[in-house]
Amino acid sequence: MIACVDVHYEEKKGARAALVAVDRWDEPTARERRLVIVPTVAPYEPGSFFKRELPCILAVIGALGNVPEIVLVDGHAWLDGSKPGLGARLLDAEPRIKTVVGVAKTLFKGSKATPVLRGKSGTPLYVDEAGDHVDAPARIAEMAGSSRIPTLLGLVDALARGRKLGW
Repeated sequence: MIACVDVHYEEKKGARAALVAVDRWDEPTARERRLVIVPTVAPYEPGSFFKRELPCILAVIGALGNVPEIVLVDGHAWLDGSKPGLGARLLDAEPRIKTVVGVAKTLFKGSKATPVLRGKSGTPLYVDEAGDHVDAPARIAEMAGSSRIPTLLGLVDALARGRKLGW
């Protein structure tokens, strides 16, 4: 199972952690989705964003029942060649996950993430991975959707933000 996760922070109200899951990289619709309301979150701490985000992601993965083998996060797996980002920290926190793929919209200074162009966009996504190698840049490139952001990542973002979904 491949899961895409995202977290949206409510002003002074905690967070909404969302997950959509598929069996194949190129699937355009999710077979499962989960939403967990996290009543309190850690304050934002520059350089340690994982302290705020990771508990929310673990909560929504826990709501799924089965732990996915691969998880896509909105951010980097590695901040540079050796400093763990959100993806590497998720892998350490949940050892049943085999691979965490980081998909970032901006490049963290020093990151070795691979730029991936999708659709007609001239602006890349920055992709890296922690754990078992899955050739994450190629997998993100083959995901469904004709825009810069793969369809499933757009769906999990909308679910986290509380937008109505037509599925």
